[in-house]
Amino acid sequence: MAGHRRSAASRARILLRRVHLWLGLSVGLLFVVLGLTGSALVFYTGIDTALHPAIQAGRNDPAPDLNARVWDRALATGRGRWHDTGGKWTLEVTGEGGGIPARYYPAPGHHGDRMMVWFSGDGTRIVRAEPWGGYLMSWLYQLHMQLLAGAFGSQVVGWSGVAMLVLLASGMLAWWPRGSWRKALAFKRDAASIRRLRDLHKLSGLWSMTLLFVLVTTGVLLALPAVTQALLAPAAIPAPKSRAPKSRDGGAAQISIVQALHAAHRALPDGHVVFVDVPSAHDAAIRVRLQVPGDPHRRFPGSFVFIDQFSGRVLATHDVRRAGTGTAVASWVRTLHDGTIGGITTRVLAVLLGLVPSVLFVTGILHWLRRRAARHT
Repeated sequence: MAGHRRSAASRARILLRRVHLWLGLSVGLLFVVLGLTGSALVFYTGIDTALHPAIQAGRNDPAPDLNARVWDRALATGRGRWHDTGGKWTLEVTGEGGGIPARYYPAPGHHGDRMMVWFSGDGTRIVRAEPWGGYLMSWLYQLHMQLLAGAFGSQVVGWSGVAMLVLLASGMLAWWPRGSWRKALAFKRDAASIRRLRDLHKLSGLWSMTLLFVLVTTGVLLALPAVTQALLAPAAIPAPKSRAPKSRDGGAAQISIVQALHAAHRALPDGHVVFVDVPSAHDAAIRVRLQVPGDPHRRFPGSFVFIDQFSGRVLATHDVRRAGTGTAVASWVRTLHDGTIGGITTRVLAVLLGLVPSVLFVTGILHWLRRRAARHT
C-alpha cells in the first residue's frame, strides 16, 4: 500500500514537471517580455521626463496651487491648437513645478488616439505634443498591457497571466521536497553545471514566488476588467442606475477650471486633486479626480466629483471610501502591481521582480536543453 502511494506521488510529480515544462515553453517568453516591460514602466514618468528635457524647464519652481490662473491659461492654449468641439481635455495636477502634463481626447468617431501634451509652466506654450503610443514609454506601456494589439491583446495578456500562475504553482509543487528542506534549498556551487542551472532556477523561483504571484494576479485583474468586476461585484455596493451626470446649458459661459477645482474641494474637502477633465460637449460635466485618505494610489485614485460646466453646481460625488469592499479591493490592484504601495522601496523591488522571469526562462531553457543533449549521448 505504501509503495502504491509512493508510485502515485511519483507519477503526479512527473505530470507536474511536464505541465511546468510545457507552460514554460509556451508562455515563458511572453512572461519575459511582460516582466522586462513592467520593470521599465515602474518609473516610466521619470524616465520619460529625463528623455525630454524641454518639459523639465522650471521644475524647481513652486507648484501652481488650485487658485492659479495657469490652469485656464493652459486650457486656452490647448484649445487654440485643437478645435474639435466634441473633444475632451484632461489636465494633471502633479504638485510639482515645471511642465503641465495634459491629455487631449478627440470626439468619438474622429480618427486618432489621445494626444499627450505638455504645457510650459506658465501655460502659454505647448512644449511637447505626441500621440499616445508614438513615443518610447507609451509604446512600452501598450506592449505591456495589450501587446500592441488593443482589446484583443489585453485578453491575450490576461489569460496568459492565468497560465503563468499555473506555471508558478506547478513549479513549486514539482519541487516540493520529500526529504530534507535544507538540502532542497541548498545551492551546490561545486556540482555539475546542469545541477547549478537547476539550483539557480529553483532558488530564483522560490525566493520570488509570493511576490510574483501578487504581481501576476494583479496583472490579470488589470488586463481583464470584466472578470475583475464579476469577481468583486458581490462585495461592492450597487451603484444606483442612472445616466452619467449632465450639464445644463443655460446660455452661460463655461466656468473656469479654478472654479471647478474649488467646487470639488468643497465636495471632498479632505481630497487631493489629481486630474480635472474638461469637456467641449455642452451636455457633459466637468470631472475632478481626487485622492482621499485611505485610497492607496496617488496617481490614479478612485474618487470623483462631477460639476455642471456652466453653473458650477456639484452634480454627483463618488467617494471610494463609501463604495464597498469590492471597490476598496480593486483600488489596491494597481498600486500592488506597479509597486507604489510602499514608495521607492517597493518600486525598486518591483523593478527587480520584473527581471526574475528572464532568469527563470533562461535557466529553465538551458537546463532543459542540456538534459535533452545528455539523453542523446
